[in-house]
Amino acid sequence: MTPEDIGTAARTRRVELGLRQRDLADLAGVSERLIREIERGKPGLRLDTLLRVLDVLGFQLSLTHFDALRTGARP
Repeated sequence: MTPEDIGTAARTRRVELGLRQRDLADLAGVSERLIREIERGKPGLRLDTLLRVLDVLGFQLSLTHFDALRTGARP
């Protein structure tokens, strides 16, 4: 999953919930600018703030283990 994928999912869910960017920012305790950056797929955001926003949206981040050396995936 890429930052762009997360941004698209976050925006879609926000709209489904009937929230404006300002509403989501207030509920998550972050800036409206951060919401715009997430929705644009900006890389390099702080994980703790991203998790707060995803939590408000009802998303859960999970990690899946796979052998990157065997699948040819790059870190």
